[in-house]
Formats: sequence, C-alpha cells, structure tokens
Amino acid sequence: MERNPDLLEPMDMPDPQFPLKIHLCRLERAGTPAFYPHWHEHMEFLYIIEGAARITCNADVYDVGPGDLIVVNCADLHQGVCMSDRLAYYAVIFDPDLLHSHRLDSAETKFITPIVRSRIRFANRIDGDVAIKESLDELIEEFQKKDIAYELSVKSCLYRLLAAMLRGHVAKRMPEGELASRIRRLTRIEPVLQHIEANYAKRLDVETLAGIAGMSRYHFSRVFKELTSRSVTDYVNFVRIGRCEQDLRYTSKTISEIALEHGFSDIYYFSRLFKSYRGVSPSTLRSRTSHA
Repeated sequence: MERNPDLLEPMDMPDPQFPLKIHLCRLERAGTPAFYPHWHEHMEFLYIIEGAARITCNADVYDVGPGDLIVVNCADLHQGVCMSDRLAYYAVIFDPDLLHSHRLDSAETKFITPIVRSRIRFANRIDGDVAIKESLDELIEEFQKKDIAYELSVKSCLYRLLAAMLRGHVAKRMPEGELASRIRRLTRIEPVLQHIEANYAKRLDVETLAGIAGMSRYHFSRVFKELTSRSVTDYVNFVRIGRCEQDLRYTSKTISEIALEHGFSDIYYFSRLFKSYRGVSPSTLRSRTSHA
C-alpha cells in the first residue's frame, strides 16, 4: 500500500451526481497498514466483516472485529492496521451534501444542516446496535445491486442509519465555525505529523516540530493537543509503541532489537513505557505470540 504524501485524502466520486462510494477492502497479513494517517471532508463508515483491526481516530484507539462499525467524521484524523491474517471491511464514504433536500423543513434545520456542517459529531465506535447494522447492510446491498431507483433506497437507508445514530451515538455538538478552524489547524500541522511518521525513531524536540508548523512552541503545543488529544511527547511515544507492538507480535526480533530500532536506547524505560500504554510488558506480549 503506497503512503499518501498528504494527510488530506483526495476524494473522487464515481458519480458526482450521487456522491457515495463503497469499497470492500481485504488484507491478508497481520501487521499490514490498512491505511496511513489521513483526513478528509467526507463522512466514512468502516464496517468490519472478518478479522480484526486496530483503528485510531484522533489518537483514540479502537480494537475492532466482525460487526463493529467505526464512524469517521469530517476532519477526523484516522489510520488503521490489520491485526489478523485475514481482514475484510467495507469503507462507505459519502459527501454529507447528499443528505440535503430542497425544502427547508424541520428535519433539514434540526438535523441535516448540522450534520452537513459537522456541528454534530458522532461517536467513533458503534457496536451492538441492531438498527444501525440492518440499515448499513441494506445500504451496501442496494448500492452493489444497483437495481432501478437504487439511489432512493440507498438514501432511505442512510437517513434511517443517521436517525439511529442521532438517537444514541452523538459524541458532541460543535459550535458554528469550529470545523473550519479545525481544518485550518490540521493543515498547519500536516507536515509535522508527516515528519513524525518518517522520523519517529529519531530524537524529536518540540522546538523543531513547532518550527515546521511555523508556530511558537506554546501555540504549537496547544494546537497539537487540541487536534490529537495528546501532547507531542505522548503522541511520539504512542507512534513508537505502536510500531514496537507490531514487531513484537509479527517478527522474531529480540525485544532489545525492537526497542533500539524504534527509538528506545534504554530497554528498562521501554518496558515500563510499553506497559503503561498496553497494560502488559513487552515480554508478556511476546510470550502470547507465535514468535515467542
């Protein structure tokens, strides 16, 4: 899978008159990136069919399996890693403008406009909601079959799906203008996140990263924490520990080799830090894998 040099993912639609697309994605090797960190101005549903994955949204980590749904709101920074030897999931991506009607009724003003403008933000993980699963299953089936008037059926499924999400899975309501501000700030720190991704194993200091973003240290640290929910140091360690975990699970490298390769010169510090992030020591995790 090629790494996108920009975090803002271009989003071409096969039919611009009906801006919704569905991909069935399959991976067959644990530890393989499902997708690298990126964001976009569309909504996306990641619907797990088979296997296991670890999805990160705005630095919150979700381990997901069959039947689980990840909701990616507009401008959510997200990435994913395959955690099993077989992974299959649907990526359902749509432009929220698809929801608009030509009549300014109460549904439009109370729900559709706030969703389109991303003032309503949904919980990133949804599981165990039968109504949402049924609507999503029907949406995918209708889109794939493309029978006559499938567009009407797909929109109907989408409205029912969003109604169920509004009833039980709203995470927050974002004030007017906050999304535009978030996108501007994401654009500013894009090169920083790319730099961390490429150089996480090296020594990274806040002053250098702030300079890449063209901000003062104080302003950069505040904006970075607002966008990723982590401090700079915490985020770098989060990336390092994630890479170390993949090697512990899926390679036969020694723990010392893994620690050094991913930026930790002190094996004891690495072990303590790893346990604080994952709840188990590197040796315990290694003992549970086939590479023990």
